[in-house]
Amino acid sequence: MKGLLNWLFGAKRRSRTISFMIVIISYIVLSIMISTGNLSRLMISLLVPVCAYIVAALGLNLNVGISGELNLGQAGFMSIGAFTAVILSGIFSANGMNPALILLICIIAGAVMAALIGWLISVPVLKLQGDYLAIVTLAFGQIIMSLVNNLYAGFDANGLHFAFVTNTIELGEGGKMLISGPMGATGVNTASSFTAGFILILCALFVVYNLIDSRSGRAIMAARDNRIAAESVGISVSKTKTLAFVISSCLAGAAGALYALNYSSFVATKFDFNNSILLLVYVVLGGLGNMSGTIISTALLVILPEMLRFLQSYRMLIYAVVLIAIMLVSNNEWLKVKAEQLKKKLTSKRKGVQ
Repeated sequence: MKGLLNWLFGAKRRSRTISFMIVIISYIVLSIMISTGNLSRLMISLLVPVCAYIVAALGLNLNVGISGELNLGQAGFMSIGAFTAVILSGIFSANGMNPALILLICIIAGAVMAALIGWLISVPVLKLQGDYLAIVTLAFGQIIMSLVNNLYAGFDANGLHFAFVTNTIELGEGGKMLISGPMGATGVNTASSFTAGFILILCALFVVYNLIDSRSGRAIMAARDNRIAAESVGISVSKTKTLAFVISSCLAGAAGALYALNYSSFVATKFDFNNSILLLVYVVLGGLGNMSGTIISTALLVILPEMLRFLQSYRMLIYAVVLIAIMLVSNNEWLKVKAEQLKKKLTSKRKGVQ
């Protein structure tokens, strides 16, 4: 028993074990609450989106926290996975395939497609650093959103049909439009579930932690800490950063597929610049490189606006104030400065009294 505890909570595995325990315990508690009717319909409706955002945030933390590259295009990769899932779901649903199998195929396909696009754009993008990289990834996300916003796709007995900008698709009898330009995805056959989201989070944690603890993960962190020193010992910085970028894109694509198949319709603007910024906020609030913190902060910040909805026009104001307060409290340097200032004030007052 002691050996098992040392293996689970040793210095190298403590953070991994805590992350998995948070997810597993949360799933068990929420499942019990759902089965006993102690969880509101609103909270139940948020479970799948929370899972999707957690997976996307974990991927972004790998890119920002572990690799040290600022990526503002994570929502773009989510949209790739989402609309890939919509197209495949429409095809397979027409053939009467099992929804669980459809969801599995769509998540895998969304992850692979996002990873492929991530690999293609990583070649020119990762030659940049800092603010330049952030601007390029931001532009990529906007390009993807604009392209999908002008895409039309339909499916009938003759197969898939595509059109761009103008809808020129003429479907045969029994055909169905899958993507309708600015109207987005319509008539999606929902297949996502909280259990699927829970499993996807576990898979994401498994991938991220195994990468971090591997030789490639150590190379990624070495390149982040000192690029010149890493290159001097034979580490290919471009390859390590590409690996982190592709895996981050892959997780975002899987998250997008899970998110898409939870709604009967959604629009491309759901994955805009604001969504990328929110994902970055989740990561920064939870702590760069801290996966447990990312899980908690993402769940909190996704649910909080909905919990404050009864306050109507004041809810986003309160949400912003709470966010600022949490960021200040979580900033250890800020706390140290304030503690030192308070200590000086108390000391000066005591001297004045004497």
